Amino acid sequence: MGDRRIAFVARREAMGYTQESFAAALKVEFSTVSRWERGEATPQPFRRPRIAKALDVTLQELGTLLEQAPASARRPATVAVVSPDPAEADDMNRRDLLRLFSATGALLALPPATGEVVRAAAASGGALDAMGAEESAVFAGHLWRVYGLASNKSQVLPLVRTQLDVLTDALRQSQTPATRRRLCQLAADLFQLAGEIYFDGDRYTDAAHCYTLAAAASKEAGAPDLWACALTRHAFIAVYEHQYTEAVPLLDLAATLASRGDTDLSTQHWVAAVQAQTFAGLGDLDACQRALETAAEVHHLTGPVHNGGWLRFDGSRLAEERGTCFVTLGRLDLAEAALTDALNAGLTARRKAGVLTDLAMIGVHRADPEQVITYADAVLATAHKTGSGVVARKLRDLQPHLVPMLANKSIQRLDAEITALVSGHAA
Repeated sequence: MGDRRIAFVARREAMGYTQESFAAALKVEFSTVSRWERGEATPQPFRRPRIAKALDVTLQELGTLLEQAPASARRPATVAVVSPDPAEADDMNRRDLLRLFSATGALLALPPATGEVVRAAAASGGALDAMGAEESAVFAGHLWRVYGLASNKSQVLPLVRTQLDVLTDALRQSQTPATRRRLCQLAADLFQLAGEIYFDGDRYTDAAHCYTLAAAASKEAGAPDLWACALTRHAFIAVYEHQYTEAVPLLDLAATLASRGDTDLSTQHWVAAVQAQTFAGLGDLDACQRALETAAEVHHLTGPVHNGGWLRFDGSRLAEERGTCFVTLGRLDLAEAALTDALNAGLTARRKAGVLTDLAMIGVHRADPEQVITYADAVLATAHKTGSGVVARKLRDLQPHLVPMLANKSIQRLDAEITALVSGHAA
């Protein structure tokens, strides 16, 4: 932990900036400014002219402001080594990836090349052949498996970017119609994976951008199931943020597309499962139960009902999803039975954390601090272990409901630990 830069903070405040407005003026993340002020990172040289201008100081004066608090001066002199700021590096990598997304999106919007151009490109070896496209598909499937196994989902993003680079280069070339459709399918696949990674990292705007591009690529590919899944993921962001009315039209479109797709796949059943959560948020028990019944029909399908990538719904999560819906609706009797069933199944750490959070919420409704503590402490342990933004968000959603119970010292301790977790995740 570095020493707080008191003079730097004072100058920023004197100029009328909050940390948020200062970050916006410099076009950096809020967490980057916070790390500068805590002395955990030092602004890179290329950023200093803009910082000096914002603070109305010279570069030399800025250097003085960035000196550490006096406590640092009492330490033995050492050679200063400034490590790159991980937050800045992440910010730059994110912008680079978004530029790639924009380029790929533009290429998807361009009309296919004429037959004469395609034949000429193929004759010169410029077009990607069908075998190369299929090798890319195999690799995309591998990336989904790696994503599923990774404790830190963001580690998969560089691999996704590398593969999107390959696809973007291929889309710049003239392709046969069949190969171009296949490339569009692969782009839609990878955009959905990128969106899932961003979603896990609490970057919902970036995730929404990815799902929008996935939908556009799916349309170009003529792949209704792929398209429906992109829309469902986009809708789920609204569900997750409790903006249920915004999710409804996207899910209606997704259901229409799924009905035109492969009926042997579970697409329409997954759409129904997310619709059930939406109806629960809107307080419509009957519609929620009808949607859950439609989702449960996935168990009547035979053969491979999903591909393990952009479509992974097989009904194995229905117990926990049913429990979440009933908690939202305030039907605690139905919720507890469903969630207990879910705990008896083999769950990943993140899925188990979701179930435990719902059980803690039941404890809140019952004014039972012991139940709240038992389950929420287990979720905290998972959040610290995995670093998942999704798990941290579940605790953040639980926290406001703890207010009526804050007279209890154990609840006070839990509330403080959630605050520390969420603050650390934001930084």
